[in-house]
Amino acid sequence: MASTAAGKQRIPKVAKVKNKAPAEVQITAEQLLREAKERELELLPPPPKQKITDQEELNDYKLKKRKGFEDNIRKNRTVISNWIKYAQWEESLKEIQRARSIYERALDVDHRNITLWLKYAEMEMKSRQVNHARNIWDRAITILPRVNQFWYKYTYMEEMLGNVAGCRQVFERWMEWEPEEQAWHSYINFELRYKEVDKARTIYERYILMFGLLGCVQRPVNKSQSHLVSI
Repeated sequence: MASTAAGKQRIPKVAKVKNKAPAEVQITAEQLLREAKERELELLPPPPKQKITDQEELNDYKLKKRKGFEDNIRKNRTVISNWIKYAQWEESLKEIQRARSIYERALDVDHRNITLWLKYAEMEMKSRQVNHARNIWDRAITILPRVNQFWYKYTYMEEMLGNVAGCRQVFERWMEWEPEEQAWHSYINFELRYKEVDKARTIYERYILMFGLLGCVQRPVNKSQSHLVSI
C-alpha cells in the first residue's frame, strides 16, 4: 500500500479486464514449447564434422558413442527403438558379434516385439549368416507362431537360397497352425513354381477340408490353381 503526505494509506487501483471473452486464436503450451524449440534449432550451428586420423581417435569415438547408447538404454530399457539404433550402429561398423549381443539383450527385455525379431534376422541375412538367420526365424516362429510375417520371410529366405526341401518343411510347420487362407495359397503356388502338381493338389485338398469348402469346389483359389480342382 502507498502512503500519502498526510499519512493516510491509499489503496492502489486494480486494473479491470474489459473483455473476458476468449481470444480468437488460442495458443497452447505445446505450441509455445514447439516454437521455442524451433527457434533454438535455427540459432544453433550444425556440429562440426569429425575427422578421425588414427586408431586411438577411432577407439575414443566408439567408446563415446557406446556410452551414449548405454546411457539411453539405462534411462528407459523398454524403449526398443534405442536398442535397435544401438545394434544397427554396431552393424554399420561390421561389429556383428556386438550387434548380436545387443539384440539378445533387447529380447530379454521384450521377446514379443515383432520389429525386434525382424531387424535381428534381417541383419543376419544381410551379413550372409544363414545358419544364424535360420536360428532366429526358428525362435521367432516358436514364440510368436501367429505372426505371418515371420513365416513369409522365413520361407522366402529358404527359397532364395535354393533350399526347396527346407522351404517345404517350413511351410508344413506353418500349416500345422491352421493359418489364414493366403498362407495356403502361398504354399500351393510354391509347389506349382517347381511343377509339383500332385503335391499342390494334395495341399489344395487339405485347404478345402480345413475351410469347409467341399460344397464350393467349383470356385478355384485363383486362375493358376484352377487345374487342381477335380469335380
